[in-house]
Amino acid sequence: MKWIWRCIASLALGLGALGVLLPGLPTTPFLLLAAWAGARGWPELEQRLLRHEKYGPMIRDWRQRRAVPRRAKWLASALMTSSILMIWLLPAPMVIRWFLTLFLPCVALWLWTRPD
Repeated sequence: MKWIWRCIASLALGLGALGVLLPGLPTTPFLLLAAWAGARGWPELEQRLLRHEKYGPMIRDWRQRRAVPRRAKWLASALMTSSILMIWLLPAPMVIRWFLTLFLPCVALWLWTRPD
């Protein structure tokens, strides 16, 4: 079972690293997932993430208070809004357009109800 948790943590960490380089791919949720999986099968990785200068405080805030930094909320909201606009400007199936148009504002609303 330990190897499954390590695979999940590694995959999430890799996606988080890609998120640093690729606009539109979030970093923090993948690091939260990596820390969560690491706690179950790779405690050294979890501790390294918790001690990280930039991402450690965000992971600890999420664990302790389910808090999301205001800057992250604004950035996520802007990216979701741009996604909705882009999906309507580019050729896409109508079901996807409507799904994103209804789903992403719900995500943003949930996000803004989290503490800062």
